[in-house]
Amino acid sequence: MQFIMEKPRKALRIVRTIRRKSEGGVYKMLPSPRLLMWKGRKRAKHIFLGILALVVIYVLFLTFDGRLTFQPYMSTTTFYVAYPGNYTIIMDNTPVCRTRNPFLVLMVPVAPRGVKFRHTIRRTWGSERTVLGQRVDTIFLLGLPSGEETEQQQELLFWENEQYQDMIQSGFLDSYRNLTIKTMFMLEWLVKNCKNTSYVMKIDSDMLLHVPNLVKLLLDPITPKHNYMSGLVWWHSQVLRNPFNKFYMPRHVIAEPEYPPYPLGMAYVMSMDLPEKILSISTEIKPIYIEDAYLGMCLQHLGIFPTDPPDTDLYIVKPVHPLSNCSLTKVIAVTTTGIDLMNIYWARIQDSETTCNLTYYYYYY
Repeated sequence: MQFIMEKPRKALRIVRTIRRKSEGGVYKMLPSPRLLMWKGRKRAKHIFLGILALVVIYVLFLTFDGRLTFQPYMSTTTFYVAYPGNYTIIMDNTPVCRTRNPFLVLMVPVAPRGVKFRHTIRRTWGSERTVLGQRVDTIFLLGLPSGEETEQQQELLFWENEQYQDMIQSGFLDSYRNLTIKTMFMLEWLVKNCKNTSYVMKIDSDMLLHVPNLVKLLLDPITPKHNYMSGLVWWHSQVLRNPFNKFYMPRHVIAEPEYPPYPLGMAYVMSMDLPEKILSISTEIKPIYIEDAYLGMCLQHLGIFPTDPPDTDLYIVKPVHPLSNCSLTKVIAVTTTGIDLMNIYWARIQDSETTCNLTYYYYYY
């Protein structure tokens, strides 16, 4: 038996040659123990590096939010928002609730750059001023613009507000993580200015609102005039523990497995006595960035439960488009896919022939 060993520096091809004479004169080459050990170490190294890469990616995902802005890993500030705060009022010259007292105020949170949505709402459901004999006004809520050319963007906002006088803006950064701040600012403004108003609806800018159906519901004698909040109510909504989920909430922030019941933030209406009550209790509840769930937490501390709508079809969060005529005649608020669909649905609502008795037809967009 003869052992042949090459130098490791040549390629680490270390083999042990076993010369075993057989009938055909065949030689068999077997790997040496050193080669097997080296290959095993190399495989283990690759596995270790792969695991390390996954850990790094996981940590990066947790430390950066969807806009790639740094968030301290698992820190409390990731889940709470800095409110209450002394934010400066940037724009607030609307005559709503000052020179006139509406029955209903529609508050629309919208991004500073959402000028197309604001113009579309002004031309459609936000244009309705007198509905079933009741005054209705629409106000847009904004924070500060971010990104490039913020000064130019702010100048455009000033110019737009001079034209329409239907925008209020405060000095916090307008972002998804600050929706709770925007909502609390809304409540503060309502308490200060709209004491003689009966109801307020907060509604997102991508929603279609059937204002007559909403006013009809609020005028119904069975609709409460106090301690009333309604919309598409989420009962037994689980607190999500998956850190890869957009709405992740760890146990050190909320220990309970479920949130208190709350209406979805896409559109909810409340009696005007609630804003002041929510603000008073909010000092005892540290606000989380999930705006509608936080309002549910405030309602729970007040001992108030949200009210389900009389029909589940009044609020549609995940509609199958296009909606039928019958659905449009019954709905209060429905999510749209954008400005074009909002215009189409608005035109159909205004058509006196849009009833449940007509044949269903399609619009392509």
